[in-house]
Amino acid sequence: MSFWDSLKIGSSALTAQRLRLDVIANNVANAETTHTADGGPYRRQDVVFTPQGQSLFLPALARALHDPQAAPTLAAGGVQVAQIVTDETEGPRVHDPSHPDADKEGYVTYPNVNLVTEMTNMLSATRSYEAALAAIESAKRMALRALEIGR
Repeated sequence: MSFWDSLKIGSSALTAQRLRLDVIANNVANAETTHTADGGPYRRQDVVFTPQGQSLFLPALARALHDPQAAPTLAAGGVQVAQIVTDETEGPRVHDPSHPDADKEGYVTYPNVNLVTEMTNMLSATRSYEAALAAIESAKRMALRALEIGR
């Protein structure tokens, strides 16, 4: 794996986690939105990630098992956003006949956003972002040290 591959992997992780944080922030901001353009309450969203490129791990493992002298090569890929999915589970229904979005029985359907879950996801995304940033910094330090060897 080259220096550029490590930067590519790290930058893809930074981009993915930034988008994840944006989606989480949108969920938190709309936690009380009972009426959207679609007519119903806001629905929680989540990000689905997939590996970038084709993973060569299993073919490399098979090659190494059949020929122990073979040097396995692994593809550097990173991560990409596959899609942003909408959680279709129903949110809580609260009896509030004075609410403008109340139905005929006086119930209001609130978004299916759980603030505790969203804050936990935000901490996880922040830690993942920090880890990717640390990996990029480590790759940069290693490259600089390698350049110093040549002096």
